[in-house]
Amino acid sequence: MTETRRFVVGRGAYAVARVAVLVRAPAGWLWWLGVVAAGIGLLVPSVTGRTIGVLAGAALFLVALAVTATVRRKRYAALARSASRAGKTVILQDRAVSVRVWRRTHRWHLAAAFLLAVVASFAAPAAGGMLLAGVGVGLWGKALWIGRWEEANESLLWVRTDALPGPWAIGGPAHSAVRGYLTTGVVAGDARPGGAKRVVAKAAR
Repeated sequence: MTETRRFVVGRGAYAVARVAVLVRAPAGWLWWLGVVAAGIGLLVPSVTGRTIGVLAGAALFLVALAVTATVRRKRYAALARSASRAGKTVILQDRAVSVRVWRRTHRWHLAAAFLLAVVASFAAPAAGGMLLAGVGVGLWGKALWIGRWEEANESLLWVRTDALPGPWAIGGPAHSAVRGYLTTGVVAGDARPGGAKRVVAKAAR
C-alpha cells in the first residue's frame, strides 16, 4: 500500500504520524524477542535455577505490563484534550511507513534489549525475556487505551513527525518535546483507532 497523503501546493506542508501506531509499533517486536529470549534462557545454565527464574520472570512480566500500560497516561490525555484540528497542509503518513521508520530507527535498541535479556538468563532463566515480553504487552495495551479515547471522541490522534524526539529519548509521542497533537476524522489514514491496520472490504463482483 502506498503512503496515504493529502497534498496541498504551497508552503507550510508537514507530515504527521498516528500516535497509536507509534505506541503500538514496538509491541510485537518486544513480545516475540522476549518469548525467544525466555526460551533460550531456559536452556542455558544459571545461578538461581529454572524455578526461581521463571517465578521471577512472571513477576517481572506483570510489573512491566502494568507500568508500561499506565506510565505517562496523564501526559497522553492532556495532549489529546488540547489537540487541534489538522489543517489542509497536513500529509498523513501511512501506517506501514510509520512502522518501518520506527523499526529502522530503533533496530539497535531492539538488538541490545534482546542480548541483555539472554545474558540475564545466566543469572535467572527466562526472567529477562519475560520482562521484555511484558513491556511489549503493556505497549499494546496502551495503544488500545488510546484507541478507546479515539472511538469515544470520534477523532484520530496525530503528531508531527518533526516534533518527535530522537531515538535515544524516552517518551515517544508523549515526550516533553511534543507540544501538541492534531486530530482528524476516524476515516482518515489507513489505521483504525488504536493503530491496528484498517481492513478494507473488497467490493462484491
